[in-house]
Amino acid sequence: MRVPRACLLAAWILSGGPLAAGAQEPPATHQHGPPQPPAPTPTPTEDHSAHQAGEAGPLPPFIPPVTDADRQAAFPDVHGHTVHDNAVNYFVLFDQLEWQTGSGSDAFSWDTKGWVGQDRNRLWFRTEGDRAGGRTEQAQTHLLYGRAIARWWDVTAGVRVDTLPDTPRTALALGVQGLAPYWFEVEASAYVEPSGRTHVRVETEYDLLITNRLVLQPLVEFEVYGRADPERLIGTGLSTGELGLRLRYEFRRQFAPYVGVVWARKFFGTADQARAAGEDVAGTRLAVGLRTWF
Repeated sequence: MRVPRACLLAAWILSGGPLAAGAQEPPATHQHGPPQPPAPTPTPTEDHSAHQAGEAGPLPPFIPPVTDADRQAAFPDVHGHTVHDNAVNYFVLFDQLEWQTGSGSDAFSWDTKGWVGQDRNRLWFRTEGDRAGGRTEQAQTHLLYGRAIARWWDVTAGVRVDTLPDTPRTALALGVQGLAPYWFEVEASAYVEPSGRTHVRVETEYDLLITNRLVLQPLVEFEVYGRADPERLIGTGLSTGELGLRLRYEFRRQFAPYVGVVWARKFFGTADQARAAGEDVAGTRLAVGLRTWF
């Protein structure tokens, strides 16, 4: 006897089919006979095992297997503190090579500094001075040992030699130099001469980028003496000060001609001795020069 299709569908629903659980009735098909139950869902354990089996499959033939030598090259043994390099490098900066005019005379002025050494220990040198009328008005040379004590700061120690032809001076030097907050470059040094005379020199400068190539560099420098030096017309206390503004154009970072103005003044006892000797106390000069480094 042939059973009607409606009776078969009712029996399947009463036996726990998906429609009994509230599922939607599947779209009508032309399949004859009762629908097949859905495939069983794999358990989490079975699914995880299948995933692992997929990851552990064989590599493509064009990828060579990883060897112990490959692992050693990728993860070498590290010994000690490897942040600081042991290579010896050097740097020389001609910060000022300029011709100055004004205050009754022309002069050639220079300010050069550099170092050679490693990341933390370096030998520094500085030299600066002025020549006018075929005579060296003032010249200073520093030979210093520098040790990095912070991310942007070095402490320095060494000697300073003033190579004036009439009144040479030699002094022990101790100072700090580095980059202060807001990108101010600072050099501060204290000096002690064999005679016991002391003085302090502080210089700070800042690079103000007007454009990527046009840079305005203000500079402030002053010296303070603990005891007078009559032979060089230097009094006690604040002795000299200098303010400079230099505008340079960097055709390349290593090649930057500039123009500027420099104002210098003597103070207190130094100014009194300069007046007594018939020298100018203050003066302003125009400067044209070149800044370069290698």
